[in-house]
Amino acid sequence: MTATATWTILDLAHTALRDVTAALTTADLDRPTPCTEWNVTQVLQHAAGDQRAFASAITGQDGPTENPFTPSGVLAGTPADLISPSLAVTAAAFATVDPNGTTPTPLPHGDLPAATAAGAAALDAGVHAWDIAVATGQPSPLSEDLALALLPVARAIVEPLRQYGAYAPALPPSSSSTDGAPAELLRYLGRDPHWTAAG
Repeated sequence: MTATATWTILDLAHTALRDVTAALTTADLDRPTPCTEWNVTQVLQHAAGDQRAFASAITGQDGPTENPFTPSGVLAGTPADLISPSLAVTAAAFATVDPNGTTPTPLPHGDLPAATAAGAAALDAGVHAWDIAVATGQPSPLSEDLALALLPVARAIVEPLRQYGAYAPALPPSSSSTDGAPAELLRYLGRDPHWTAAG
C-alpha cells in the first residue's frame, strides 16, 4: 500500500506512549494505575493490543496477540518490545488511509471519518500514556496542544463507549481556571487529573 496521509495527532500520542514506556524500570511494572483493575504491565498490554486492533481493522493483519481487555500481566520481553511494534504497525496502517474518506475501526461505531478514526487511536494511546506516567511518577505526557486536539475526538466517540466500561462516567468540571485542557480531557474520560497511587 502507498502512504497517503500523516496524522500529527497520532504521532504526538504515539510519542507520548513510547516515551513513558522507555522510562519504565522493572520496579514500575507492578505498580497500581488509574485503571483500578490493572497494574502498569496490564495497561501496557491493553494499550498495545488496542493499537493493534486499530491497525488490523484497516489492514486485516497485525491484530492483538492477546485479548486487550484481559491482559495477562506477564511480559515476554521488555515494555518497549511490546509497545514499539504495536505503534509501528498502527502508524503504518493509518498512513495508507485516505484522509478524506472513512476508515474501519474496532470500535462499536464501525467506520468513522478518517480523522476521527486516527484521533480515536491517538486518544487511546494518549490516555494510557498518562495512566502509566502518573502510576510511575513521570511527568504527564498530555501537553496542552495534544489535549486540545483530543478533546473534540473524545466528545465525538466516548459516550457510546461508556456502556462497555471503556470509560468511567465523566467527572464534574473543575472550578479552577488553571487546570487547562489536559485536566478537562481527563475529567471527561472519567479520570481524576490529580490521581496518585497513594490515593
